[in-house]
Amino acid sequence: MELRHLRYVIEAAERGSFRKAADSLAVQQSNLSRRIRALEEQIGIKLFERTNGGVRPTPAGREFLDGVRRTLADLQSAIDNAKAVSHGKVGHLAIGFYTSLSAGNLRASLIDYTGRFPEVQISIVEESRSRLCAGIHSGTIDVAILTGEAPLNDTRSMTLWGERVVVALPEDHRLAANEIIYWTDLKRERFLLSKRDPGSEFQNILISKLASPGELPDVVRHDVSVENIRGLVGMGRGVTLMCEACVGASHDGVIYREVYDGNGATRIGYSALWEHSNDNPALRNFIRLLEERCPPVADGNGPRGGVLKIPDPSP
Repeated sequence: MELRHLRYVIEAAERGSFRKAADSLAVQQSNLSRRIRALEEQIGIKLFERTNGGVRPTPAGREFLDGVRRTLADLQSAIDNAKAVSHGKVGHLAIGFYTSLSAGNLRASLIDYTGRFPEVQISIVEESRSRLCAGIHSGTIDVAILTGEAPLNDTRSMTLWGERVVVALPEDHRLAANEIIYWTDLKRERFLLSKRDPGSEFQNILISKLASPGELPDVVRHDVSVENIRGLVGMGRGVTLMCEACVGASHDGVIYREVYDGNGATRIGYSALWEHSNDNPALRNFIRLLEERCPPVADGNGPRGGVLKIPDPSP
């Protein structure tokens, strides 16, 4: 029994004629009639009443046809679903990160991807850099969006966008009236950083910008989330550094300003990391989308843009 023979039966029933069915299927009538006869003998059921005026299904034939139609519909659905999965149009994608989804390029990329592939189920994993990398190797995470470079064995990486670094200040801070703040303005400030990612990278930035022989910047590390660091800033305990994307989440008593040096705004780079052997088609489409959104440029950071306009909180 072959699928094409089942289609012969359906076409003959719908046309009411072996000749018309054969013409529709572009096969010889004798071949179609012989195949249907062989099928009847194989299953031991007479499927059609044959008359000079054509053919019509027997009661057993009608029951058989109903089952065949359901079977062929299920088979076609399985084929369509398999093709959709192979093309990355449906499936599952696990994306890891540790920064913010309140604004910025990661948020925009996820919105873009969801718009293109609405049938793909996306799982968001917020973890530390080390745990995200472990998830990449174990297969529980398809791709991780990390700050800085991300070289690991058996993985592939891609340089993404660069986001400007902003300083979060208490709204009554002495520098609050400045539209742009320079690193030299922050020389005597106390910086509150999280022990969680990307706190260490911000500490490295502070050392590179503010350290001098025999003097390091005043940094206090807390084992709390970035959101709670922002709360401490609002309480007047100090200032902190954040990525541009974090500005999308406002906090009472906190304002944001860009930090400049002689070369302009300070930026922190992002990269994507995924397992070399990961053959998830949904991942393949996500990487293609990132390639579209982040074409290589000379400085590796993407368009720098102008001054970041950050609204102050309403009184």
